[in-house]
Amino acid sequence: MWSLQILVNIFILHFLPIKSKGLTNPNVLIILVDDFRHLSEKYLDLPNIKKLADNGVNFKNTFVQQALCAPSRNSMLTGRRPDSLRLYDFYNYWRDAVANFTTLPQFFKENGYDTYSVGKIFHPGVSSNFTDDYPYSWSEYPYHPPTEKYKDAPVCKDRTRKTLKKNLICPVNILHQPGGTLPDIESLDAAINIISKRNSSKPFLLAVGFHKPHIPIKFPKEYLEWIPMYKVKPPKHPFMPQNMPIVSWHPWTDVRRRDDIHRLNISFPWGTMPYDWSLKIRQGYYAASAYVDDLIGQLISYVNMRKTVVVVTSDHGWSLGENGLWAKYSNFDVALKVPLIFSIPGQSPRSVDTPVELVDIFPTLVDYSNLPHKIPKCRSNQDKSLLCFQGKSLKSLITKSQMFGNYFAISQYPRPSVYPQKNSDKPHMKDIKIMGYSIRTKRYRYTEWVSFNNTLFTIDWNKHYGLELYDHLIDPEEANNLYLVSKYKNIKQYLSTLLRSHVNRNYN
Repeated sequence: MWSLQILVNIFILHFLPIKSKGLTNPNVLIILVDDFRHLSEKYLDLPNIKKLADNGVNFKNTFVQQALCAPSRNSMLTGRRPDSLRLYDFYNYWRDAVANFTTLPQFFKENGYDTYSVGKIFHPGVSSNFTDDYPYSWSEYPYHPPTEKYKDAPVCKDRTRKTLKKNLICPVNILHQPGGTLPDIESLDAAINIISKRNSSKPFLLAVGFHKPHIPIKFPKEYLEWIPMYKVKPPKHPFMPQNMPIVSWHPWTDVRRRDDIHRLNISFPWGTMPYDWSLKIRQGYYAASAYVDDLIGQLISYVNMRKTVVVVTSDHGWSLGENGLWAKYSNFDVALKVPLIFSIPGQSPRSVDTPVELVDIFPTLVDYSNLPHKIPKCRSNQDKSLLCFQGKSLKSLITKSQMFGNYFAISQYPRPSVYPQKNSDKPHMKDIKIMGYSIRTKRYRYTEWVSFNNTLFTIDWNKHYGLELYDHLIDPEEANNLYLVSKYKNIKQYLSTLLRSHVNRNYN
């Protein structure tokens, strides 16, 4: 429910005219939603994100570098790929393991901005030095909501057992939760407090990380009413396709271990989700997404859009039963494709279908900061320059000054083995034996699963464990692997050459 103050804020900050397109050192607001896939379901209404997309620059083909929290977030925030950071799990800090690379917020902090982190921005733990990279990246110690400690607590009312459980699907009464609130609500309040009360003599960069719809899919129960079950559609291809390489499959162990799913006794590793539960999970995911959309709308109402560059995105997507898979941990579009919206003062709205990547966000925001800079392109993954980019600025696409070019996105995912096992979703560095490198053009996705040396960080392109080619013109669900179809032979060869040359260029 919108309060009178919020409505007043919306009128002042959104409807009063913009006097000038020239903006010196604009504020920057980054909204990073956890596990938030690119949602295109027509029956799902996300009005606040839709408003930002309709009034801003909406990149409709944006892909992450790895569908796992820590590698993806560190990649985005340093502008470097996982191979450069040598992080494919959660267990090293790039400043200690590789080099003292400059981060996006650090660049702004060192150039006169106040920088703030609220909620989940860096992945907490070893990969951000247990400090969310403070004090390098942030002017103040990052804020984490106090009730976050209950995120995996047994607080889900189980109708069958009449007890509190650690369920996957967890609609709750907020007043009955520990502290009488939820972590994302606390993060929203903290972010609004920063915007409303800070000293405005300096520009700011504020990064706000909302944790939902990350599992457990916990949200205020009233949002279920926004997504009636009769509207929820099942995945078109709910089973593993016959022509999917075994190495592409992952057993979604974090979903299986939740109390409500564990009781279903789904066989490991090939068992698929029962039909009714597929619908329940999809409904819960959409309801949690609607909850976060509401929080985003409340946050934006406090933002002066005439002086602020706003970015909305996610660290990766989430499979909702497509090809029998759930969660992230793969090289499929549903795990790699995320929203990316830029709201830039004075910039006309537009939609962009060109494939882009999360590593492009850092150089794009630098370009729009109006700060003096000459940041070079990284020479390779071995480039130890403290500040260089492996992505590219999207400014030319935003302004339409460059519409043509060989645009594509490169992603990757590690595996410990061909056959799925308990650690196939999240293998530790020492267990990684295979790396799946994937290239996505506007029409095709092509993936090679190849031998990977986890101590020398080398690739053997001659040792294959699986090949995949999907034509999005006829198969947007990526359920029909075409790598053996003769009419795609030249396409496969072209994409293989392009993928290898790009990865090898970064390695050399």
